[in-house]
Amino acid sequence: MGAELKAAELRRFRAKVEYDGTDFFGFQIQAGQRTVQGEIERALEAVTGARTRVIGAGRTDRGVHARGQVFSFEGKWRHSLADLQRALNATLRADVAILELELAPEGFHPRFSALRRAYRYTILRRFWRSPLERRTAWHVAQELDVSRMVEASRCLVGTYDFSTFGRPPQGENAVRSVFGAEWKAKGSRLFFDIEANAFLYRMVRSIVGTLVLVGSGQVLPGEVESFLRARDRSLVRQVAPAYGLCLMRVDYAAREGV
Repeated sequence: MGAELKAAELRRFRAKVEYDGTDFFGFQIQAGQRTVQGEIERALEAVTGARTRVIGAGRTDRGVHARGQVFSFEGKWRHSLADLQRALNATLRADVAILELELAPEGFHPRFSALRRAYRYTILRRFWRSPLERRTAWHVAQELDVSRMVEASRCLVGTYDFSTFGRPPQGENAVRSVFGAEWKAKGSRLFFDIEANAFLYRMVRSIVGTLVLVGSGQVLPGEVESFLRARDRSLVRQVAPAYGLCLMRVDYAAREGV
């Protein structure tokens, strides 16, 4: 959209943002800490001259990255959307970038309108560490049996109480629907792609940590299902580090698609 917007009219915008989470204390704003939300709100105030509250599709933890985080905000802007996007990216620091910016459809909410979220966890499976990938992949030097990890992942697909692998960010409901959980190998890298309607706090990292124990022979593939059924957080013996995790995308209905 290149047309200028009416200056006096308050509008709701939505955007897709990419960030390197290494130097952030998560997405959600925290007093005295650098967060992605705080960085975006700082940029919005600098560009528009008004304090603006950002609403995100989800809360990524400290150190977690994103390629497709979605957020919305309300504001007034009389120039084009392209101008606003350029101004924000010029103001934001190098570890955050607005990839897409548009007017939000009526009734849109980044979190409540989302149908599913997709995360990817990356493992570097080789003897020597990689200085170039230390921010984005978990270096695992030991041998991993990927076939065992694939077998153990199958029990995760479906609607279950995932209390063993995480806790709700709000309330007590730990039931989530997982639509897919797959391992892919590419050279020395392993990718774990998981999609669900929503996730618990540390859910993906706890699952990955447990599946790596399966791959190394310390946990049997069938035990993962028993862990899931037990709804017992103490059964998780290893949580994968945050820096290997990335929010890839957030999906909405076609009329609300980003």
